[in-house]
Amino acid sequence: MNQMSPPPVSRLIGFSMKSLEPGHAIFEMEADERHHNPMGTMHGGIYCDIADAAMGFAYASTLNDGETFTTVELKINFLRAVRKATLTADARVVKAGKSVGYIECEVKDQTGKLVAKAASTCMKLPKD
Repeated sequence: MNQMSPPPVSRLIGFSMKSLEPGHAIFEMEADERHHNPMGTMHGGIYCDIADAAMGFAYASTLNDGETFTTVELKINFLRAVRKATLTADARVVKAGKSVGYIECEVKDQTGKLVAKAASTCMKLPKD
């Protein structure tokens, strides 16, 4: 598994990696009013950021040394409004093929309620 550093955006938004195993990553963050949209609930982009980071790390953990990838599609469903919560993004690689991978992520609050569900398709890039 490649050695990976936290993404720079994690400092801006405030999420961190809690666990990383081959094909599986868990990220966590404290969501509060700093992350709100004009309606007073968490901005959709924040859900996307934590889910995308978790899915990216889960997929990257399946790559060989020197391989890299890019996301070609990201889909998310917002299932519950959040104002203030501890959010956990739990991402798992469903399929890691020769050139394309498919990853899913559940974002839950501290009570275990599902607040968002995301999916990502990633494409391996050739080694330099």
